[in-house]
Amino acid sequence: MSKTKRKPHNLKVRIERSCRALLSTNHVAVVNIDPSGRQGMINYKSLKNVAPGKIGQAVCGIPHRWTIYLSVLCLDARGDRYSKSIEVAPDGNYLSDHLEEVIEHCYKQLRESANQNQMVASGWIAIPEVISLDEAHAARIFEAVGAWNQQKVDSCAA
Repeated sequence: MSKTKRKPHNLKVRIERSCRALLSTNHVAVVNIDPSGRQGMINYKSLKNVAPGKIGQAVCGIPHRWTIYLSVLCLDARGDRYSKSIEVAPDGNYLSDHLEEVIEHCYKQLRESANQNQMVASGWIAIPEVISLDEAHAARIFEAVGAWNQQKVDSCAA
């Protein structure tokens, strides 16, 4: 009777696996829209807001493989909606705080390439897993968070 050696208990790996399962089960995506500056989490399947708390800790506390969908929302001369978008999937696992450089570089290029006279809003959707969004699904997410109908937040208003 041979005894195979088991791997030692690794609490960190166990917590990371549990957090990833929580995010995957709840289909969590982080959404940011400008010019209002609104940022929050949404279930990308049901399109319902996700409250922070344990899910927020799972998003921010451990590194993930991210898929980031960046979009500029525009209205053409006839008043029809259209968007210009790109999807980015950085190599490796990143903490949410370390994604800023990737997002800012691509986001700035996308915004500059859009027709400034037709631009209504812009935003990004960051999903902490490897998944691809099609344009229609991303449009539904942006619609659900009010990207087309937003007010710029004035930090000086009392």
